[in-house]
Amino acid sequence: MDDPLETFIEGLQRQIFEETRAAYGDLGFERWRRPLYRGALADADGHGRLTGTCGDTMEVFLKFDGERVTAASFLTDGCGASTVCGSLAAEAALGRTPEELVEITGDTILERLGVFPQEDRHCAFLAAATLQAALGDYMRRAPGASPP
Repeated sequence: MDDPLETFIEGLQRQIFEETRAAYGDLGFERWRRPLYRGALADADGHGRLTGTCGDTMEVFLKFDGERVTAASFLTDGCGASTVCGSLAAEAALGRTPEELVEITGDTILERLGVFPQEDRHCAFLAAATLQAALGDYMRRAPGASPP
């Protein structure tokens, strides 16, 4: 015999997953469930930390080898939408030069997602702005670096 509480919990979990997949799309759902690039880089060459208007704080860490990003990661104390966008911002930075990083915007992240709730779109702009802050930190610290 099934435990009614367990059956209720399983049904609720299925409903949450279905609603999140519908709202975030397949890519957003996967990053919500299993965010890539989450965590701090202890030896980062660039670090940005911003708090958005919603109160979520995001950090982005960049590691360069020569002129290209070889490692990128993020941290957030925010919601699932912030996690999704932070993950995509870190991924977008990989292999890029400073000149290419400047081109990554909130719209870039939203285009990659394809589907995202209107009320959560600000998270993409927070992630992109934090990435730009990390780039700015790198440019200030890198010997001989010139602004893109």
